[in-house]
Amino acid sequence: MDEKLKIKISIADRVYPLTVELSQEEGLRSASKKIDAMIKQFEENYAVRDKQDVLAMCALQFASQSEQKQIDNTIDDVTTIERIKKINTLLDQYLDK
Repeated sequence: MDEKLKIKISIADRVYPLTVELSQEEGLRSASKKIDAMIKQFEENYAVRDKQDVLAMCALQFASQSEQKQIDNTIDDVTTIERIKKINTLLDQYLDK
């Protein structure tokens, strides 16, 4: 049975009440902390007009990280498949002898 939990998440000095699965709480709290840390970093390093600009840059940063991981995983998958094909070819050659 999935247990629901009411939590409050703070992002950019705003509180968001959420009802989540118990298993999601840790991930959401961790994500909230990462977003706030990134906001602080952007505000310290760049001239920022408002929170909307900072939040847009955070969203872009997280989305690009996610996309890059998918690209990297695809490259790894292709490399692994190529290696397996080479091993299969070597095994076939060895077994044919």
